[in-house]
Amino acid sequence: MSHKKSWLPSLVTVLILAGLVLGACGGGDEQPAASSDESSGASAGDLSCPAPNPKVEVTSTELNLFVWTEYIPQWTIDCFEEVYGVDVNHSEYSSNEEMFAKLSAGGANYDIVQPTDYIVAPMIRQNLLQELDKSKLPVISNLDPNYMDLPFDPGNKYTLPYQAGTDAIVYNSDVVTDPPKSFADLWKTDYAGRLISLDDSRAIIGITLLTLGYPVNSTDRAQLEEAKTKLAELVKGIKVFDSDSPKTALIAGDVDLGITWTAEAVLAQRENPAIQYIYPTEGPILWQDNYAIPAGAPHADAAYAWLNYTLQPDVFWKMLEEFPYTNPNSGALEFAKTNHPDLYKAYMDSNISNTPADVLTTGHRIEDVGDALPLYDQVWTEVKGQ
Repeated sequence: MSHKKSWLPSLVTVLILAGLVLGACGGGDEQPAASSDESSGASAGDLSCPAPNPKVEVTSTELNLFVWTEYIPQWTIDCFEEVYGVDVNHSEYSSNEEMFAKLSAGGANYDIVQPTDYIVAPMIRQNLLQELDKSKLPVISNLDPNYMDLPFDPGNKYTLPYQAGTDAIVYNSDVVTDPPKSFADLWKTDYAGRLISLDDSRAIIGITLLTLGYPVNSTDRAQLEEAKTKLAELVKGIKVFDSDSPKTALIAGDVDLGITWTAEAVLAQRENPAIQYIYPTEGPILWQDNYAIPAGAPHADAAYAWLNYTLQPDVFWKMLEEFPYTNPNSGALEFAKTNHPDLYKAYMDSNISNTPADVLTTGHRIEDVGDALPLYDQVWTEVKGQ
């Protein structure tokens, strides 16, 4: 996940004035795996399932999700199945490139995907997404306008905001006595063999470019070649690449520091308060993940029902608890403020999920690099394969 900042000034204003928070991952005839049925019933603890508001007409009997790993509460899936009588098949991916490749290969039968901002434009060019029918999406009124109508999808013709956040530095203060202050510090020999990194080509190459003083979205071949050489040095010291659950190695003590996403740091910190998240002097990577409906989705009616139900405030508030990225759903935040004040306060008080305004102004948003994308793929393949 990753991103840039032409929309940040207005966002900062809203953050200051309204106290709202900024939030952040099948081809052929393959069928998505059915969602887990380990939960008893369709509730989490004593939570009953909210009624759809409004309830839309659905004739489909199943819905195929292709989404980031560890990104949707099981309670949400169970409740959707309960209130609509639709079976949810749940497949996951660990990178935008994986998702893009599978849809590009053709024959996919997915109804919902979660592209990060920079991959949306290439998907539109490849005709992989269908335009949204806004008349079928009353839930839009709950979404913060500062996450709408962004450069990667003007007018939100194809996407709705899901979550947002940052890529920055995480470390365990119990064992890292000289914590890094910048991305460049991660190249220190003292950290070699102790690092975790997101398995995210655009973000990690972009970070390397920043340490060299180059734009995070450089298309200059010479700059990318220089970044490849420098990144190869870092890769030698990375113990774990993980975009599924980078918090796991941190909590277990298998790694001591590295690069991770917003909520992974929050969740790790809940388990071990010594785990800290800092914004590098170069500025963090900023990103926004989105919901979209693939072209040719076989169960589009169920897809619209999913978007409306799972984004309604009395459902989407659960993200603050289980996946505390920056939440672009104003309605969900207000619901949490009234009905779950302790959770809301913890979320708002966190400088991880509630990214400080001054940090936002220094951030970098990964963007579509067009014809230069193969250069990034080549850099990543070569440094990972060394």
